[in-house]
Order: sequence, then structure tokens, then C-alpha cells
Amino acid sequence: MAKDKKSHCLEDLRMRILTQDIAPGSDLDEAALCEAYGISRTPMREVFQRLHGEGYLRLEQNRGAKVESMDLQVMRTFFQTAPVVYANISRLAAENRRSDELDVLQEIQDGFRHATQARNPHEASLLNHRFHLQIGEMAHNPYLLPSLKRMLIDHTRLSQTFYRPASADEKLRVSKACDQHDQLIVAIRKQEPALAAEITLDHWALSRDRLERFVTPDPLPLDVISMKDHRHAL
Repeated sequence: MAKDKKSHCLEDLRMRILTQDIAPGSDLDEAALCEAYGISRTPMREVFQRLHGEGYLRLEQNRGAKVESMDLQVMRTFFQTAPVVYANISRLAAENRRSDELDVLQEIQDGFRHATQARNPHEASLLNHRFHLQIGEMAHNPYLLPSLKRMLIDHTRLSQTFYRPASADEKLRVSKACDQHDQLIVAIRKQEPALAAEITLDHWALSRDRLERFVTPDPLPLDVISMKDHRHAL
């Protein structure tokens, strides 16, 4: 039972961080989490160590656990690195995939399409995470996979915006992203690495500017005329 509680805690904290239910940079209250998940401090610290190793948390001496931040430097590195890692992962997946792995990828994609059609941003972002992670597993590259896993944490946190479309154009982008997943499956199935990489780069370009909205949100409303009228008020 204790092991089940620990496993549940580990998985639930992952999901809460990915969906930003626990915000980037947040300090984690060990005692409160122990009470909430019904486990003692030793297994909780083991959970923290696991999440630290996976890139979800930062452990600081005498300061406890903190969710990895998404500050400017982190985001700059993310946007520089993402297209290179994704494209090469897809290329390798097309070259190295096994037939049984394609069924798993298709099953994830079916769930992803349903989540996007149901306008469920949390579920869509988590299934998108699983989709790209599965492609990473299919690449069978022990050097790139850890980089992909770390990158997907920030990508999934950012994608909460993308999968919450507010306009007709944004809804079209989500639908197109889903179609690109289907195209990518076909390219990997047919073992066409160049095409898989090309689709992946198009897929990245489709969502990049929407992901950047997390870093550069719309400015606060500014009543320019009112300010002009009152510029000599002081």
C-alpha cells in the first residue's frame, strides 16, 4: 500500500507540474505534501529525488525542493534546441522503429485527437507529451532521449496555451497539429526519415509563436487618448 501511495504521489506530481497546477519556480512544502498523499518524509524525499533526476524539480541544500523555473534563459535555450532535437528524434524513429511500437503511437494519437476535439487542454497537452515521448523511445538513441524528456517538460507546460484556442485561427492550428501527427505516423511507418524530419519541423513552426506567448504575453491595455489628454495633469 505504501508503495502504491508513493507511485501515485510521483505520477500525480508529474502531472500537476506539467499542467502548471503547480507553477514553475514554486517551492514544495514537504510536510503538506506528505499529509496530502499519506506518505512519510522518507518516501516523499525519494519522490523528490526521482523528480529531480527527471528534470521536474531542483533540490537546493537547506532550501528544499523547488519546481524547475521557466525563466528567460531557460526559454531561450528551449527555443534554440527544440527543433534540432525533435527533428533528429523523428528521423531516427523512422529509421529504427519496431512494428509493435507503431500500434502504441497510434493509440496515443487516437486519444490525442479525441482530447483536442473535446477541447480538453490538460488532456491534450499530456497526450501530446506522450506522443512525442513515444517517438523518442522509438528512436532508440540513449543520448538524445534524456534531452527530449527534459525538453518535453517545458514544452508541455508551455502548450497549455496552445491547446486552449481563443480564435478561429488558433482552433485551425490545433486541428492542423493533430493532422501533422497522423502524417508523422505515416512517415515513420514507411521508414522515410527525411520526410519525418520535415513534418516535425513544420509541426514545430506551427506552434512556436503560440508557445512564445507564454514568454511574451499581450501588453496590458493602454488608453493612449486618455493619456495624451492628461499628459500635463501633473
